[in-house]
Amino acid sequence: MQPLSPGGPLVLTCPAGHNFDVNKRGFLSALGGSRGLIGDSAEMLDARESFLSAGWFEPLRDSLAALVSAEAPSRVLDVGCGTGYYLRGVLAACPAARALGLDISPAAVLRTVRGDDRIDGLVADVWSPLPVRDAAADVILTVFAPRNPVEFHRVLRPQGLLAVVIPQSTHLRELREAGLALDVQTDKAAQLREGLAPWFDLESRSALSRTLSLSPAEVRALIGMGPSAHHAAPEAAGAPGAEPWTVTTAFEVIGFRRRPG
Repeated sequence: MQPLSPGGPLVLTCPAGHNFDVNKRGFLSALGGSRGLIGDSAEMLDARESFLSAGWFEPLRDSLAALVSAEAPSRVLDVGCGTGYYLRGVLAACPAARALGLDISPAAVLRTVRGDDRIDGLVADVWSPLPVRDAAADVILTVFAPRNPVEFHRVLRPQGLLAVVIPQSTHLRELREAGLALDVQTDKAAQLREGLAPWFDLESRSALSRTLSLSPAEVRALIGMGPSAHHAAPEAAGAPGAEPWTVTTAFEVIGFRRRPG
């Protein structure tokens, strides 16, 4: 893919003549025609910021940052950046790095770039060719987000790192048993490795599991911040009741190394 070049005050133009608007708030939109894809809503992002700001997933962020900082990257691409919570943790551990936060949700990209001049923003569909140069990134992050192995291989430098976070089968099991969260694929890690195998080699795996005691409001935020929010019935918002919940969180942080070629 060819790099984009300035085509006007708030436009970038590709060699084929396609124009991409640069939002006045400082990020680029490269979305084409709608394919019916649904990004995170403002309500989902509010719930995520509320829950994550309490520090419940801080051990996960620290583990991801430790994996990435060992690379001493200068260029990080966060695919599915959401609110930028994990990306900011990575950048705190990588003081020489700059980053590009990519998401299909303009509201998410806006929150990621807000207040941090080390982060640029891109609104794009991960399933389409990415408007990013070949070998432009030292590290790609994808935290509970879709993956495009062919494009990831193209935009990563040779021997670059793909850092993936996925849920384990026990993640949010109490909420799933109560019908408040979506099921987790039991062989998710194996499917991930198989899907990436033509382009990436598995290099590291780290598992994290904690049992949290959450208030009903925190449970509602946890439900509302993820994909379950797209599927929950309206009455589910009050389902957590009045008593604290014991909720299992379980993740894997997996490092893949880009294959040559």
